[in-house]
Amino acid sequence: MPRIVSKARKASVHRNTKETQIQGSLVIDGKGTYQISTGIRFFDHMLELFAKHGGFDLKLAAKGDLDVDQHHTVEDVGIALGQLFAQALGDRKGINRAGYFVLPMDETLAVVAVDLGGRPALAYKDGVRVRLVGDLQAELVEDFFGGFVNHAGANLHAKVLYGRSSHHKIEAIFKCFARAMRYACSTDERLKDQLPSTKGLL
Repeated sequence: MPRIVSKARKASVHRNTKETQIQGSLVIDGKGTYQISTGIRFFDHMLELFAKHGGFDLKLAAKGDLDVDQHHTVEDVGIALGQLFAQALGDRKGINRAGYFVLPMDETLAVVAVDLGGRPALAYKDGVRVRLVGDLQAELVEDFFGGFVNHAGANLHAKVLYGRSSHHKIEAIFKCFARAMRYACSTDERLKDQLPSTKGLL
């Protein structure tokens, strides 16, 4: 089991398996600073964009069995990021809970909607038809988000509406993801002592 330590809206994670070793930390109410190293440069770039556009301070160092495949590294980074948000959000009282963003990236348009309501679900469609974008195996982006939703307790819907460039398609999704998460994690002073659910439980 990973060892996770959290305080307020900060968290750290140490996830070690036979396939990957990941250390990370997150400050939700940050300034968009980042230190990212996964061994996959395009993936690093997407996570850097996520931190910057979300206003999150994110440190993430991952070493994985890239000689076998990128799958374990990419999915486990998604798991670790989900764990960081789950711990940093705590009981989730006072947060907006849901957020969405529509973003143009040159000729590409993407939309992402997220609900931090505790139930994992993923609907993903990026329209990428190439094997590699930069040095990243493109099909693994969906696995990253799958790992994230299952461990963050989130619904996530991400779709590229149209576009030409595969780079732009994936980048647009990560920027939308950042902005949607930024709003969903934000707090509302009027609701600071309330759980964002009529059920009384997330």
